[in-house]
Amino acid sequence: MKFIAQLSRFFVGILFIISGLIKLNDPMGFSFKLEEYFSEGVLNLPFLFPYALSIAVILVIAEVLLGVALLTGFKRKLTLVLLFLMIVFFTFLTFYSAYFNKVTDCGCFGDAIPLTPWGSFTKDIVLLVLILIIIKYKQIITPVFNKKTNSSIILVTLILCGFMGYWVLNHLPLKDFRAYKVGTNIVEGISIPDDAPKAEYQITFFYEINGKEQKFSDKELGNLPEGAKFIRREDKLISEGYQPPIHDLTMDKDGENYLDEMMAEPKLVLLISYDLDRADDKGLASLKDFANKALVKGYKVIGLTASSEEKIEGTIQKFQLPFEYYTCDGTTLKTIERANPSIVVVESGVIVEKKHWKDSDLVHLK
Repeated sequence: MKFIAQLSRFFVGILFIISGLIKLNDPMGFSFKLEEYFSEGVLNLPFLFPYALSIAVILVIAEVLLGVALLTGFKRKLTLVLLFLMIVFFTFLTFYSAYFNKVTDCGCFGDAIPLTPWGSFTKDIVLLVLILIIIKYKQIITPVFNKKTNSSIILVTLILCGFMGYWVLNHLPLKDFRAYKVGTNIVEGISIPDDAPKAEYQITFFYEINGKEQKFSDKELGNLPEGAKFIRREDKLISEGYQPPIHDLTMDKDGENYLDEMMAEPKLVLLISYDLDRADDKGLASLKDFANKALVKGYKVIGLTASSEEKIEGTIQKFQLPFEYYTCDGTTLKTIERANPSIVVVESGVIVEKKHWKDSDLVHLK
């Protein structure tokens, strides 16, 4: 059993490191997931919204540190207590997501490895069992190095994680796992192949017959008894069918979707702010000069946001922006880019460059 406990130690430690680093690559994305949990109708903790990013960074760095501490045998008692508390916390979140179907992806491995709610919960249950085994046989956890070396390893890990978090928040994720990464052909991403599986539904019709409610399948409608009175219809999804990688992107203005028109543009710049109220003022101010440079070089420049028309007009006037905003779903815009605002360069429907607003001077404009 001690051998199993030792294997559990290495498995849990490595998994915590990998999971933490994947989320540390994109802490902003993890903070969006936490906001979903904090929202009304889920955990009803809206007062935590302003702290979602800070909580996300602390959690993912702690996840990496605990994984390293478990592998090196650093402060055994403290490490095991914190590991247990963290896995209980994550198990609660994944169970809540799965049972109540409130948050469809826990974000355990970011966008790198999407998991279903029940898949995430099962993963955490397995980890919980393994951690309990490690706790029962905690004597197997002995320091790999002397106290000074172990402490130095933890300190270096903390510094490197802190630097990585700072870098990606002030630039962009080091590795983009999303559907809108550089090189993506948006036109191809939204298309559905002719031979793609279609969504399948079980359709049930309810009729009143002789004062009683009875149900019929769509194939039985031709044999309804005389005098049957229709009550209602229920559609149950059996199979979702093919879902294209990009299925929720729009560019709406004045009630029309200009997506096809924009994707035909040979040189297009998208300046994205999913929420103008939460956008960085310095970032919005910097868009004026950048947009003018792009316009001079022959680019079509538009903004994309989920904000109201009133907010859009106020922002354009305040920062004297030389472009118009089109609207799109906020969740979609968060998926496209993490900075607020951010810059996406598209050529004939293909994403060729993405930059944080702080790196606008690094954007290559032809």
